[in-house]
Amino acid sequence: MSDPTSDLVIEAIDPHDPAAFDEFYDVYLAAERALGDVASPWMRDEVRASMQDPGGTRWLGAFVGRLDGSATVAGQLSTPLLDNKESATLAVHVEPARWRRGLGSAMLDRLEREAVERGRSLLNAEAVWGHPAGTEGAGEPGPEFARRRGFVLGLGDVKRRLALPVAQQLLDELAAEAARHHPSYTLRSWEGPVPHEIVEGWARLSGSLMTEAPTGGMEREPEHVDPAVVREAEALLVRQGRRKYNTAALDARGDVVAYTDIATTVHEPGKAYQWGTLVRADARGHRLGLAVKVANLRLLLEERPDLTELITYNAEVNAHMVGVNERLGFVPVARLGEFQKRLR
Repeated sequence: MSDPTSDLVIEAIDPHDPAAFDEFYDVYLAAERALGDVASPWMRDEVRASMQDPGGTRWLGAFVGRLDGSATVAGQLSTPLLDNKESATLAVHVEPARWRRGLGSAMLDRLEREAVERGRSLLNAEAVWGHPAGTEGAGEPGPEFARRRGFVLGLGDVKRRLALPVAQQLLDELAAEAARHHPSYTLRSWEGPVPHEIVEGWARLSGSLMTEAPTGGMEREPEHVDPAVVREAEALLVRQGRRKYNTAALDARGDVVAYTDIATTVHEPGKAYQWGTLVRADARGHRLGLAVKVANLRLLLEERPDLTELITYNAEVNAHMVGVNERLGFVPVARLGEFQKRLR
């Protein structure tokens, strides 16, 4: 039997070329949707906006592999430019009818070479699978492919869904419970960009999320986030058709000691995504995580009564945040594994 990868032609695409981008995205979306409800793919215009203007914090590359002129495999590579400078994040998607023919491995080889050429030696990747398959995803295609290629599962996350709206009585009870533990802190909620007077504190805290949240066996450095990086990310949100809802907890000096944010998109009516939630180490023990999440849910429900579900991901080992989400009514629906591979 002939090797199908011998005729595979892989090349980088120009995201400003509509036809080339659509080839790339169509393979990506088909592969994600073939996995069913376990995946949460970005929508076409969200990916396009991100790739056409990635900003100054990272380099982004997109690749397509073609057989007989037809796109069959897509690859993405991202390298941070301000921090984590030995790391790269990659993703491989194969057109479902062509699975298990070596095309994903061929694309991965190309992405790994590209990462090395860019001075990267620590590769990050993700895989998703159904919740019943357990924490390791044994026998599931994504995690098994990663392991065969030398990636190690460093952190297991659980995808959870919350049906909206949430009963106001429940939110009232949880808010009152949390308030007793943080009388000296103030909660501030808003829609859209971070207010100027707290953007520095927001940047400092959000930049520590990747290392202050549970990391399992993942090697990570804190992210470089300053007000300029925050504003760059906010501008990208606008181009992507996304909108953010935010709550911060402030101490007596007005410093941000806890935050949470939720994103919506015009491309997925009815759906919202819980993004980061973090309490600064010296402010923990005051139920601020619960407080900001409840306050932000109130804001979301007031501003967006059209929403029907909220999606979140939590590290399975993050017992405190998992407990908060379970009290709010989130239920597990899938799993996501964060994998890592060191090249040298």
